[in-house]
Amino acid sequence: MGTEMWGYADSSGHVAGADLTGFKVEASDGSIGRIHKHSADAGRSFIVVDTGPWILGRHVLVPAGLVREVDVDNETVRVAATKQEIKASPDFESGRHDDDVAFIRLIEQYYANRHM
Repeated sequence: MGTEMWGYADSSGHVAGADLTGFKVEASDGSIGRIHKHSADAGRSFIVVDTGPWILGRHVLVPAGLVREVDVDNETVRVAATKQEIKASPDFESGRHDDDVAFIRLIEQYYANRHM
C-alpha cells in the first residue's frame, strides 16, 4: 500500500464533498465506533474513528484507502481492517498529529505491514 492508501477507491461509493462525520464504522469483523473527523484533503484523505467504550474511547486514524464502502442511506462506513488491527493502531491526537509527518509515516508503515 503506497500513495493509494490516502485516496478513496472509486468503488467505495465515497462522493467528494460528502461529510462522513458521525457515520458508524464497521470493521471486517464488526462495529468499531463512529467517525469523529473526516478529511478529504487531496493526497491525504482519512477518517478518525472514535472507538467509544469498545477500547476505552481512543481516536485512531484510518487512511481512506482502507474504506471499502460508504453507505450513505445507513450512515455507515465499512473498512478493510479487523477490530484487532484498529485496536492495535497508533493513537491519534487532534491538533498534535494532524500535520505531523512522522505520525503520517507511522500510520503508513502500520497499515502497509499489518498481518492479515
